Amino acid sequence: MQFHSMFSISALTVVVTLILIGIGTLSNPWRPIVSFAKELIHSKVFLIMFLSMIGVLLLNSLELKFEESISYNADFTPWLFSLEGKFVATFQSWFHSDWITTISSFFYLVVFQALILSSLIIFAGERRLQFLKATCCAVMINYLIAIPFYLLIPVNEVWSFAPSGASLYMLEAFPEFNTLYRPLSGINNCFPSLHTSISVTVAILAVRSGNRIWAAIAVSSAAIIVFSIFYLGIHWLIDMLGGLILAGVASSLGLKWANRFQDRIDIPHDIQA
Repeated sequence: MQFHSMFSISALTVVVTLILIGIGTLSNPWRPIVSFAKELIHSKVFLIMFLSMIGVLLLNSLELKFEESISYNADFTPWLFSLEGKFVATFQSWFHSDWITTISSFFYLVVFQALILSSLIIFAGERRLQFLKATCCAVMINYLIAIPFYLLIPVNEVWSFAPSGASLYMLEAFPEFNTLYRPLSGINNCFPSLHTSISVTVAILAVRSGNRIWAAIAVSSAAIIVFSIFYLGIHWLIDMLGGLILAGVASSLGLKWANRFQDRIDIPHDIQA
């Protein structure tokens, strides 16, 4: 299986999101989607949070443009390599096969996005409003903390640093990755790993929400995504460790932040969370 365009990735993301919602709620996906839409309409607090989250995601793309316009040329990649050597290259050599490349790429490109969308809609459908808002808050916190690191402590992806010995296996599944996907993710935006931090954040919130089925799905998906960042040759081990710490911080702060912003009409629903 190969990916050939961002459109195909987006289409697959929609399909996977619907499947995850159906399994996570054991219901017709349309019902939680309607609940999500109603929450956007009736809750000013959630609408502001959701739009703010979208704004922060857009800010990340602006960071890439800003980075290109400044003359800051620091590179911390050799320092990371001096600490962990050829860990990623060795890791890749243990597992390399066509089917693992396909699955890893699928989770990195598609499931990662679907996890965020599914989490929001599942929490809305189950009226777990505290966790609905906490997810928005936590995603924002992840990006807001990571962006300064990307600007001030640039680290290049493992495969692009020749001494690492790593290969970009993503190209075997998505040949146009560096052309089509790269504008969304700078090659030197490695530390901390947002794929790690956000997927683990979603998993933590899923576990704490009490929905066991969704927790199992989110935890399993996060584990595969963390595996994929090494297998595909993208992130360093230190990037992943930074992502884990960021996930713990973001999920905890997200829940606390969500509790501070509640509509009066939401309070009865939040009691159950």
